[in-house]
Amino acid sequence: MTVKKKSPLYSTARSCGIILLSLFCPLLSASESDELDTLTLASFNADSPDFGWYVQNDNVMGGRSEGGFAISSGQLIFAGSTNTNGGGFSSIRTQALKLDLSAYTGIRVKVKADGRRYTWQLQTDARWRGRQINYWADFDTLANETDVIDIPFTNFFPQLRGFRLDGPELDTSQIIEFGLYQYDKTDGPFELRLMSVEAYRESKQP
Repeated sequence: MTVKKKSPLYSTARSCGIILLSLFCPLLSASESDELDTLTLASFNADSPDFGWYVQNDNVMGGRSEGGFAISSGQLIFAGSTNTNGGGFSSIRTQALKLDLSAYTGIRVKVKADGRRYTWQLQTDARWRGRQINYWADFDTLANETDVIDIPFTNFFPQLRGFRLDGPELDTSQIIEFGLYQYDKTDGPFELRLMSVEAYRESKQP
């Protein structure tokens, strides 16, 4: 039996083809992932809904962190300094909302931050042993870069006073509050510029 040997030119061309295909496929995947329907919830412009944001830092439990926010030029600027000798967090939260996002997959935020990890909060009327609970999901930021970050609802977990709970599950049809936390257990200054908040889901094919 005669075995045909492939020429070096054929092998080189085949290798190049595989490399090009491996580079091209992720681009296709990224393009497909961008085909999402979005619902704008906040954009911090003059015509954007006023969610009545307010500050809540760890000084409510004896902590020493500082933080606050300002809205300017279409951005909410959340900044301060965390101190882990105490609660170790700074947060801003909305006044009471009434949102049914059960038709959506998650929350999308557009931010420019400092490379620290932040936490997005959702609240419903859910309780654990009679106490109001929150749902948290962490997200990482890139220092000094504007980034669009998707936070799936499946990433949110129930918690009470920083302790993770086993349940109840998040009911996205009954969202009554948003919150943004700096609670990465690190000391020092922080700054995050929030440009928009959206709900997202996969686009329906025509």
